[in-house]
Amino acid sequence: MKKILGCVLGLATCAGVAAAQTVELITRQGNAGPVPLSLQNEARAAIDRGLRWVEARQQTDGHWSNPDFPALTALPLWAMARCVSTNRAAMERARQFLLTCVHTNGAIYREPAQQQKGGGLANYNTALCMVALHALNDPQLTPVILRARAFVAGTQHLGADEYRGGMGYDPANERPYADLSNSYLAYEAMRLTQKVEDQRRAGEKKVDLDWQAAAEFVTRIQHKPSGTNATPDPEAGGFGYRPGYSMAGTATNAAGEVQLRSYGSMTYAGLLSLIYADVDRNDPRVRSAFAWAVKNWTLQENPGMGQEGLYYFYNVVTKALAATGQTQLTIASGQSLNWRVDMIKKLVGLQKIEPATGHGYWVNTAGRWWEADPVLVTAYALLALSIATSGTL
Repeated sequence: MKKILGCVLGLATCAGVAAAQTVELITRQGNAGPVPLSLQNEARAAIDRGLRWVEARQQTDGHWSNPDFPALTALPLWAMARCVSTNRAAMERARQFLLTCVHTNGAIYREPAQQQKGGGLANYNTALCMVALHALNDPQLTPVILRARAFVAGTQHLGADEYRGGMGYDPANERPYADLSNSYLAYEAMRLTQKVEDQRRAGEKKVDLDWQAAAEFVTRIQHKPSGTNATPDPEAGGFGYRPGYSMAGTATNAAGEVQLRSYGSMTYAGLLSLIYADVDRNDPRVRSAFAWAVKNWTLQENPGMGQEGLYYFYNVVTKALAATGQTQLTIASGQSLNWRVDMIKKLVGLQKIEPATGHGYWVNTAGRWWEADPVLVTAYALLALSIATSGTL
């Protein structure tokens, strides 16, 4: 995994570009200069405003937004830990709340007051909670994290079907199902916490995912490069949501075929998942995913979905590009840009500041996928700002 996390060679091309052009485009990707100090200061000020805003909205029992879904507390806590919040009392309250959600089987979730599809979203909540607790760097939490890892690993779907290698919301449903969003979050949680496996007792078997199966699952969701020079496929290298389905719907290609449309948030989630699964940087899957991302570069929307899931998109963009080691991108127009600079400017510009307090927050007027919740969106933005500023996961 280290070789792929170190640097992924960029490819700003799509299927159908000649080999000589491909080599040229690869060399045009690279690492631009650092983020200017003045912009780092702007980012830090925006982060501080966001931290103050989030901290002021914590409930007395330590949770944020909705206690039925501890992931909504884990995300702000993770942001506070990563952004080095000085409000230790708020972080301790959040920590204690998350610990009340721990089950004997290692899962970290709550059964919601109102039953819904996916139940308590056990995988989703556990993955985010274990990352947040791990970010606190508290050795006392190691047993909790180890049990959570065992739970998540045990819920990887390994049946002989199209979902093999992936993760769904709730394994208790006892039906084959997995999607890329849940899977990427689970893969991330397992990678970010993997060092705690060294703390297992002597003789105790270490826990991990079947990473080959994970890579195969992700591959089944990716649009394959056409491999010809005839008619470039605009969807090549991009990702949908799960095998045979895309939230972005369908489109008819130049050949008159109806195909699933790729979209931004899942393409970056797919790229990051391949990286977590230790797929080689020169593998066509990695290269074509990066190519789609560069070809469709924009921060004005979640490509293919408009404003829906916009801050989830910003969050996963920063993670994926930081993991590739790329800073400078040459996009379809030929323009060369520093994505870290562009992302910081975008997020700082989108922050809403309360006149009375000077605190700041983010919210998405397109409320799909919980993004009408400013606490959730602010946590996404804080994590993205922190990663874009540092350039590292």
